[in-house]
Amino acid sequence: MAKARRLKPPEIEEIFRRFHDIEPEPKGELNSVNEFTFLVAVVLSAQATDMGVNRATSALFKAVDTPEKMLALGEEGLRDYIKSIGLYRAKARNVIALSKILVEKHGGKVPGEREALEALPGVGRKTANVVLNIVFGEPTIAVDTHLFRLGNRTGLAPGKSPYDVEKGLLKAIPEKYLRHAHHWLILHGRYVCKARRPECWRCHMADICQFREKTPAPV
Repeated sequence: MAKARRLKPPEIEEIFRRFHDIEPEPKGELNSVNEFTFLVAVVLSAQATDMGVNRATSALFKAVDTPEKMLALGEEGLRDYIKSIGLYRAKARNVIALSKILVEKHGGKVPGEREALEALPGVGRKTANVVLNIVFGEPTIAVDTHLFRLGNRTGLAPGKSPYDVEKGLLKAIPEKYLRHAHHWLILHGRYVCKARRPECWRCHMADICQFREKTPAPV
């Protein structure tokens, strides 16, 4: 497959203008009740679907919505709630450990600094970016498999690594659209620009996208 040409600034501006026109205030699909439960949901979502995480946390977040309550629940109790999620044992261990740090070092609050977030067990750059963007409104972009594919396939931000794509997107996307860019792109990659069969016939950026093997509409 030929490498996509990097899109030009006016083309990128037009793509995000269309995103904004279609959905001015995009929303994520992970359920939570506050900043702490959102952090927990994002940690649990690693290598799992949002739908699967929501099923597991539906009962959990009714009973536990603070790090103090999570510590009282304990690792074994948490495992009982989330055992339907992949890697649940390791994730339970991380959630209990991060809850302890939040209580001891941050007054039970989710910190708004990248360094403090990435110091939490189970929180890497991608998770920190999601929290900074959704909870604190920072113009960050968390590059998962969907965004990595989208950046390379469309020509928005070709790169060899997720970090390359992240840097490319942050540089290319007009500042006025950065706040919601993460949500627009992840939802587009999840439901339209799919890995195996992208639904190009209903894509709002198909006329600009550099992907050559456009998928025709089903007959």
